[in-house]
Amino acid sequence: MNISNIQVEINNLSELYSFESVAQASNGSVLYASGGTRILASVCVQSNKLIEGDFVPLSVQYIQKAYACGKFPSGFIKREGKPNDFEILTSRLIDRSLRPLFPKGFGYVTHIVVMVLSYDGKSDLALGALHAAASALYVSNIGIKDMPKMCVSAVRLGRINGEFIINPTKEQRAQSELDLFVSGKDDELLMIEMNTGAGVSVLAESVVMEALELAKQSIAEDCKRFKEAFAPFVKPSLELELKNQECKALGFLEQECRDWVVSTIARASKSERADAFDEIIAHLMAQGYDEEDAKRSLGVYKKSLVREMILRDSIRADGRGLKEVRPISIVMNPLPCAHSSVLFTRGQTQALVVCTLGGDNDAQSIEPLGESPQKDKFLFHYNFPSFSVGEVDMIGSVGRRELGHGNLARKALRSSIVDSQSAIRLVSEILESNGSSSMASVCGGSLALQACGVQMRTLIAGVAMGLITQGEEYAVLTDITGLEDHDGDMDFKVAGDEEGISALQMDIKLGGISSEILKNALMQAKEARAHILGIMREALKGVEPNYEVLPKMVSFPVSVHKMVDIIGQGGKTIKGIIERFNVSIDLDREQGNVHIHANTKDELEGAKNYILELVREVDFGSYHSGMRFRGKVKKVLDFGAFVELPNGGDGLLHISKFTNDKSKKMSEILGEMGEIECEIVSVNGQKVELKAVEI
Repeated sequence: MNISNIQVEINNLSELYSFESVAQASNGSVLYASGGTRILASVCVQSNKLIEGDFVPLSVQYIQKAYACGKFPSGFIKREGKPNDFEILTSRLIDRSLRPLFPKGFGYVTHIVVMVLSYDGKSDLALGALHAAASALYVSNIGIKDMPKMCVSAVRLGRINGEFIINPTKEQRAQSELDLFVSGKDDELLMIEMNTGAGVSVLAESVVMEALELAKQSIAEDCKRFKEAFAPFVKPSLELELKNQECKALGFLEQECRDWVVSTIARASKSERADAFDEIIAHLMAQGYDEEDAKRSLGVYKKSLVREMILRDSIRADGRGLKEVRPISIVMNPLPCAHSSVLFTRGQTQALVVCTLGGDNDAQSIEPLGESPQKDKFLFHYNFPSFSVGEVDMIGSVGRRELGHGNLARKALRSSIVDSQSAIRLVSEILESNGSSSMASVCGGSLALQACGVQMRTLIAGVAMGLITQGEEYAVLTDITGLEDHDGDMDFKVAGDEEGISALQMDIKLGGISSEILKNALMQAKEARAHILGIMREALKGVEPNYEVLPKMVSFPVSVHKMVDIIGQGGKTIKGIIERFNVSIDLDREQGNVHIHANTKDELEGAKNYILELVREVDFGSYHSGMRFRGKVKKVLDFGAFVELPNGGDGLLHISKFTNDKSKKMSEILGEMGEIECEIVSVNGQKVELKAVEI
């Protein structure tokens, strides 16, 4: 074995890390292996230039290669191109876990690339990708002067029959009632994502807390193993220096502008507050301070005042108490032609959530790496136009943040939906945003599903929690605004009902979070959900599904061998039914079920009756020679005509029964005749020969 290969055994995982053998031009790299899966992670930093701006210039790209599972890329262009949803969400997962490692003032452009080169169809790609990226960063020469290196690990927890499983297999995840993904450094948690599964709508807070404690212990043990194993391969540090964070105007703000800043913080309107802050910055510049220092000093001072007001006086910027939810208003079905819609407003956050129902053909086709194509019948799309925050910008393609928020809302609601034959699409249009637009989308989405007549196990509400800490003091905030999110230490989104949690997402900005704070945040969120759910249930009273615009659907069984009769040669029959009745038809050929979706009841019944007649079992034993009847001419061909039999089925009336003149066609003989008197000549199985009694 190469000297750079390291075997690490952690909870239910055997991993191999190969350093110093690939991508050596980068600042740090690793070839990660787990089973047959191979993931390459590399880290590059532009160490010769500091960029301006108060943010960490970190970007993460997680890329899956089709050759990793022996396939060609799907689509017309046989080359990997636009990242799929899983790639984008995994990139966000890695970013959210590693970004807290970079301190304020880090201004060097850093790029982390994670590529899946081989996939065995079993490994946890998200977990492996994060471990690969974190290890490449740890052994890299990217280091901050006078700051120690930090090792990050992650763990996934499942729960089957009341027992927790650390890093479950793919098969176990499918049976698990819990999907919890946690990342951290040593005994400090950095990021949490959780949702329920396997037919469970919500899990109690006590179960979630128990799982988080187990995850915390596992991460601490893993980090200890990683540090010991990776120590010989850590490159000498570049000892990068942080940007100058000196705030020269801080003293002037404290002495001369305190009341001005406090009154600005208290302004309800986000746009008015921004304009007032611009005035303060202009005032500082007039006193001789440069623009960058004025902005930096005001940001630091504003943050200190917001935190001081909360910790000392238990008063928030908008005057609310720590546990108080902003005023909520709900308008049901404001869009008359949509299947259902909800306008959900909480404070200065407003979401218009619209639900659309469809058939199997409307479901999203997805092709996970190494798996056969699948259909996703529940979609949640979240849109965040620039006008929602009063900015001027073109509306373009969906960004990573929008995808992440939509995915969180989807996970929050998915487990509450009883299996539905319909494809469901929820779209949340954020019309105004000042904190927790994703949780407003959850509330509006749950109401829109109910208003559409979708059968649900429970109504789901969501709320965003915040945290302010200083030494041993802390305050948990309910329903945070954008200001509290920006200046706080935690963004904790929790969705569920009064009994428990369906999904949660947490990003921590400080070093770590204690179990006491986590428990208090979860219980405070539970109180807030109960309050919000009470308002939501009031809004639902008297609301009837809009049956006039809702699509009609019916499902019924047919014999499996009759499916070919519905489809017809080359799909001609089913295409004809769809065009004639203006319906959508989905056939379950394995179970023998027909699903029809239509816009009107008449179209639905017409298509259903037509198909039932088409597949009706005919008793050909009821026909005999000499039997006379008057039948409808169903189809005329050159050599004869097919006539509908009285008890179902068709009989052939051959042209030879009319004339010996081979120059004539059957259409010339029958003309416009719609019915004809016939006599059965012979019956041979399902073949019935006819002759005309009169013309």
